[in-house]
Amino acid sequence: MVDKPHLDEEALAELQDVMEDEFEMLIQTYLKDSKERIESLKAAMKDGNADTFAKTAHSFKGSCINIGAPRLGALCRKAEKAGQEERLSDAPPVLVAIEAEFQRVTGALHTLMAGGAG
Repeated sequence: MVDKPHLDEEALAELQDVMEDEFEMLIQTYLKDSKERIESLKAAMKDGNADTFAKTAHSFKGSCINIGAPRLGALCRKAEKAGQEERLSDAPPVLVAIEAEFQRVTGALHTLMAGGAG
């Protein structure tokens, strides 16, 4: 089990300070992009395209780390490695874990934004 938090609240607080009014837009963009990346990962897995799978997982990992979602980032790293090593047979459970973790992160970010708008 990955012992990282769902959200790195310190990183998010710093991001919120830097971004100020743009913070909510940044979060919304991250969530939208992440949904698209998950769909791209599914498509690449279905097509057996390990290269696209690895590249998509790599860019997803970067955005997760930037936004302060370390556990999701770690799962994306695992997916990236599976793609790089052409082990797409290992991808389905990782993708399920990524989707589940993304739901948790989405919920946590919505809670954070609802509470932080004061």
